Amino acid sequence: MELKIDLNASLRTNPKYLEMNAENKTKRVNIGILGFGTVGQGTWKHLEENNQFWEKILGVQVIPKKASVRSLTKERKIKISDNALTTDSQSIVDDPDIDLICELIGGIEEAKNLTLRAFRNGKSVVTANKALICEHGDELFEAAEKAGVHYGFEASVAGGIPIIKVLRESMVANEFPLIYGILNGTSNYILTRMEKEGVSFEDVLSDARELGYVEADESLDLDGVDAAHKAVIIAYLAHGIWVELKDITVEGIRRISIEDLQAARKLGCKIKLIGVIRRNFENNHISVGVYPSLVPMAEIIARTDGVYNGISLTGSVVGTVVLTGRGAGQDPTAGSVISDIVDVVKAKNGISGGIKLKHVSPDECKPANAVEIEGSFYLRLTVDDRPGQLAKVADCLAEHQVSLATVSQSPKNESSTASIILTTHDTNEHSINLAIQSLEQLHGVKEKPVLFRVFDPNSFSK
Repeated sequence: MELKIDLNASLRTNPKYLEMNAENKTKRVNIGILGFGTVGQGTWKHLEENNQFWEKILGVQVIPKKASVRSLTKERKIKISDNALTTDSQSIVDDPDIDLICELIGGIEEAKNLTLRAFRNGKSVVTANKALICEHGDELFEAAEKAGVHYGFEASVAGGIPIIKVLRESMVANEFPLIYGILNGTSNYILTRMEKEGVSFEDVLSDARELGYVEADESLDLDGVDAAHKAVIIAYLAHGIWVELKDITVEGIRRISIEDLQAARKLGCKIKLIGVIRRNFENNHISVGVYPSLVPMAEIIARTDGVYNGISLTGSVVGTVVLTGRGAGQDPTAGSVISDIVDVVKAKNGISGGIKLKHVSPDECKPANAVEIEGSFYLRLTVDDRPGQLAKVADCLAEHQVSLATVSQSPKNESSTASIILTTHDTNEHSINLAIQSLEQLHGVKEKPVLFRVFDPNSFSK
């Protein structure tokens, strides 16, 4: 005899569920979208295309109702009724027919004011605005809790990877001595193309613009700022402390050359722009940084290419878990926005309540100083091609307790200069910074030194 088990039977016979389902049979949750760019249009599209599915799993209809835009005449790929568009974002926040707000306008001040206004109006907000959370997260989370509403921000970090839910829910029993990974799909796309095809930075950047991978403010992607905002949010979720941007190292990808990518390959590595969050649980010091790093090919993150993001979490209970997924483009981020919408609707209907954010005082966990942050480094110098120059460089490094692990030298196209590529033994951020300052003043060094870190997952701060 075939035995069929209905896993949902107990849920459907639960009196609370039956009562809630009956109440919500014709209920609608109207969504207002602030900002109708790439992510806003993707959110609207997927909400409409899958409306029957949302009603089936939630017991309510989730309807995109209105969207705010900067220009009513601009051509858009997603066609919606003219009546559904407005240039007045505040009118959507104040509209009594709108139940939930998606804040996708970007920026900080306007987005913050609209979000706080929505909270005061008793409306939950879902956002993809990592800069806003990085700058004002504490204030916004507190305001949402005080108003008794929800603030969803899964889409603010790592595109389609559900990293926030993993940290808040799936791995909540863990402490995290190390979290690191690729947090910006645009930079990863550029570096992957450069490394695999030998294409120049500028040519790949041009393609990335055409594909819509690059932020309107390109410095956010290219100078590591976007990834830094995400790293700060992840550090807060994992450790309960807000690390200010001024206290972390933030470097971008503009100075990475094809020569560097080829040299990294010879060393068994790939250069990736990574965010690194380390916590020393003995002294409760935390270090957060975003920078190009030589990542060993044995690491999954090194083999995460294209527009994909990858995050490796080392937990005290579960060990190392690696998550990868698309980090740039419309659909991954829109998917995370909708995931938060679903969670908010569920919570409102009593299906799930979520887990509160943890918070520790600054006395419990403090940023590590530069002397504590250890590691090895990759250094490329353009120098006069003459006898004794390498010895001068080595002496300069030794003065600051930086010793050499590997050395290679090759002439540049110009006959009078040479390229020296060095890797160091373990040192610390303070010593290498002093050494770089000295090298910049050293006679015969022709350009500003290029410095990258060599990532070692087994190396921890003191």
